[in-house]
Amino acid sequence: MFSIGDFARLGLVSVRMLRHYDAIGLLRPAHVDPVTGYRSYQAAQLSRLNRIVAIKDLGFTLEQVRAILDEKVSAEELHGMVRLRRAQIEAQISADLARLRSVEARLRTIETEGHMRTAEVVLKRVAPLRVAQLSARAASYEGEDIGPVIKPLFAEICRRMDAAGVPIVGPGLAYYVEEEDGSVMVHACLPVTVAPSDSYDFEVLDLPAIETAATIIHEGPMEEVGPTFQALAHWIEENGFRSLGLAREISLHCPENLDEWVTELQIEVTST
Repeated sequence: MFSIGDFARLGLVSVRMLRHYDAIGLLRPAHVDPVTGYRSYQAAQLSRLNRIVAIKDLGFTLEQVRAILDEKVSAEELHGMVRLRRAQIEAQISADLARLRSVEARLRTIETEGHMRTAEVVLKRVAPLRVAQLSARAASYEGEDIGPVIKPLFAEICRRMDAAGVPIVGPGLAYYVEEEDGSVMVHACLPVTVAPSDSYDFEVLDLPAIETAATIIHEGPMEEVGPTFQALAHWIEENGFRSLGLAREISLHCPENLDEWVTELQIEVTST
């Protein structure tokens, strides 16, 4: 058998932690000297210690750890719990990073106040366009809700069009429609020349013309579109227009490097 110090070193935990596990009945020593009170452990107890540490590190309380161990969790079940917790942690990290990028983008927007790019806005008519379309709902128009919806939509419609043998004849575009409950219908579109058909697992429709659109070019990731949108807003107000609905986003150039993206924003406007 091993002394508590040796067992702690072999199990990669502290002596203090082993004493605590003993006190709450989670991991009793194999033997306690009745005279000295020295605790001794067997190598076989490392198996229970491993499970205690692994389950605790998944975020469970020690009481929950005890309940789980009492149910005789197998190594396979423990691996499954680890995989699930790992996915949850990765999702949380991804959400936190997205939130951080959003905050940084908002700070850059604040830094641009006072020198907006309003001179770059172009007023024009946007012609009608036939597109293949997939749609899904986002919780809101905030970037952290839109991004996880629009990106998979474009990947999926590209896959479906390729499988159907339908060629893409122009740059992709996205448009959005606000719902009464605050959610947003997200539409990912790719220009086509084919007629609508029930044989397709995507919709083919004609987007109407926009008779008067205020447009501006955004360069860089869409996560950093804030200053461009706000320059457009300033131009619309300063020139006596009122916006109608949310913007269309035309993906003019979408290389792997997001810093090289070029997107045209189009907002339908009318005179006030």
